[in-house]
Amino acid sequence: MAGSRRAVFVCCDGLGRNWVRPDTTPVLHDLRRRSLWCDAHSAVFPSVTRVSAASVATGCLPARHGLHGNRMGLIEDGKIVVRDVGNPDFRTHMRRVTGGTLLVPSLAERVAKAGGFIGFSNVSPGAAYFLDPEHFGHIYHRAGSYGPGGARVEGAHALEVSHDAAGDWAMTERFCTEVLGDRKPAVAFLWLADPDHTLHGVPLGSPTHHDALAAAGRCVSEVFRTVERLRQEGEEILLLVGSDHGQETIGDSVDLEAWLAAHGLGKILAAGDVAVAGQGTAALFYATDRGRTPLLDVLDEMSRAPWAGEVLVDERLAEQGFAALGGAVAAVNMARQGEANPYGVPGWRWVAAEQNKPAAIGSGQHGGWGPDETRPFLMMNDGGRSLGTLQRPTCITDIAPTIARFLALPGDGFDGKCLAF
Repeated sequence: MAGSRRAVFVCCDGLGRNWVRPDTTPVLHDLRRRSLWCDAHSAVFPSVTRVSAASVATGCLPARHGLHGNRMGLIEDGKIVVRDVGNPDFRTHMRRVTGGTLLVPSLAERVAKAGGFIGFSNVSPGAAYFLDPEHFGHIYHRAGSYGPGGARVEGAHALEVSHDAAGDWAMTERFCTEVLGDRKPAVAFLWLADPDHTLHGVPLGSPTHHDALAAAGRCVSEVFRTVERLRQEGEEILLLVGSDHGQETIGDSVDLEAWLAAHGLGKILAAGDVAVAGQGTAALFYATDRGRTPLLDVLDEMSRAPWAGEVLVDERLAEQGFAALGGAVAAVNMARQGEANPYGVPGWRWVAAEQNKPAAIGSGQHGGWGPDETRPFLMMNDGGRSLGTLQRPTCITDIAPTIARFLALPGDGFDGKCLAF
């Protein structure tokens, strides 16, 4: 059965559900009418792309797959070192410390002997590579493309595109022609940079934001047109189109390390016994056994700060689908104000400051569990058999089990649930 069917997922990175409207995304709105629409769809925490990629690829929450955030603390030589998951070499550091990467199988592993996996991605290298971190299939990215076993894809066969809307379009054209039309893997992913890439530098609702929405819609339209043509030729293809998270507005930033140092934790920060991994509108706090008690002792005071929305520890953190793993002991969701930006989009957030990376005040950001950043969209198009609106809560972890069910693959080991069938 897996060989006679194919599944395609297109991710419009950072496109929140509230933007899928006739006036802002007419292509997506029209496709919604032809599909099963998930009306209560949610992101995972942290609501960042690298974690989302792992959750989409595995069908599991971070508590199960083990990737913590866009930035992640690793205990190296007894000290916590915070590393950027987006860097191409992060998996090398993760393997050296933990002995592996993701703790559960990816779709690429599940279909390695049942039609194969090909992913095209134009986001950060880390987000691309965590779709298939152990090289069971093919991953194409501008920082380097790889085949099964980690074989480097070279020359004209590699993916060389710009990190913008033009690169998304060039990638989409090649994806439709080469991947969908010629190579025909069992599972194919297309992960667009926009509108997320654009929104990290412009206000929500601005003309440039609308241009990015239109560019993403153009790519989706091309994929849908290709899928429909192949269906008319007799192929049975499941098409899923969605996003990983939404966006909210940056209002101000806070240096959490400076705050901890001011509250008596300067020496243990310097010693690597406590560390902060910023996630945009949230942050994770790491501690060794030596640093845990001093850190926990200041979190009550932190929760009363005007920039701290919620501070979660242990069981309450697990309620967000994030277990205390590898030294991560707490998280803060930065506070939110209700006032609108110059384009009438309500809500702005404090963000966790990152060293040598000034916050782009007024631009988009995400990472916590705010109301807009945690509302991605998802629709399932199976040629008209499944239509209407799915009212029950769904999550990005439902994508993998839905694909597995469609391909008649084993359905065990997922946190998510199949959307239909």
